[in-house]
Amino acid sequence: MNLDAEPARNDFSEWPDGPRLIALLGNDDQASEYRLGTREYGWHQHHRGQVFCVEAGLIHVQTAHGSWLLPPYRAGWMPPDVPHRVRVSGALTGWSLLVTPKASEQLPDSPCVIGISEVLRALVRRAAEWDKCSPLAPDQEHVVEVILDEIRRAPHESLHLPMPAHPRLERIARAILQEPGSARTLQAWADWGAMSPRTLRRQMLAETGLSFAQWRQQAQLTQALEMLARGESVTQVSDALGYASASNFIAMFRRAFGDSPARYFAARSAGNG
Repeated sequence: MNLDAEPARNDFSEWPDGPRLIALLGNDDQASEYRLGTREYGWHQHHRGQVFCVEAGLIHVQTAHGSWLLPPYRAGWMPPDVPHRVRVSGALTGWSLLVTPKASEQLPDSPCVIGISEVLRALVRRAAEWDKCSPLAPDQEHVVEVILDEIRRAPHESLHLPMPAHPRLERIARAILQEPGSARTLQAWADWGAMSPRTLRRQMLAETGLSFAQWRQQAQLTQALEMLARGESVTQVSDALGYASASNFIAMFRRAFGDSPARYFAARSAGNG
């Protein structure tokens, strides 16, 4: 471990040496090492793997293969050297773990969203107090092992929107993301994309594992969670997504997440998610 080669400008995400796990606490202060708030980060990648979590607001992460949503108290895992872009909405506090490529081999080999335990949250807070440029002491190495084990054992969350690869199908998918409240039927989308309805159904299921209706609803949930995290009302969200009433939207949200929008965000903001 070459601790003499410290990272330039404290960019620990690109540091190939140093401690195998570095924990950062984040906020919206300009000098924060892990800057939150409401902003976008364009396409980039990190030499280290990254686990990231917010305690309020929402993070939307996109890769070439799809996008992931991180509501409060859900953590995202991004393996080393995977190109991605990030949109942060209303996040004021949170944390990030930066894991060396070698240690990342113990973790999933593709991006995912995981639930986090109280144990993991407490250990991250402890690790954030460590000197980020010093070798880990034996007791700290033990904590790192427990953190990595908690991440490995964490349940995966269904907050992924896979993107199809077929050019015409991808064009339809991106148009839906731009206009999630569109009233177009499957037939109309197939006509717009110069495909038959049968081909649209078959290829969407084959490439994403979701039916066209399921994929479209997941796209709407993506938009809904981002709008709600920005503080927009349920009525505004249901109108934007083309629902006949707020109660219809709430019913859809409850089927997907097991709770109403208000209770969903309140529970997670309280740390009970």
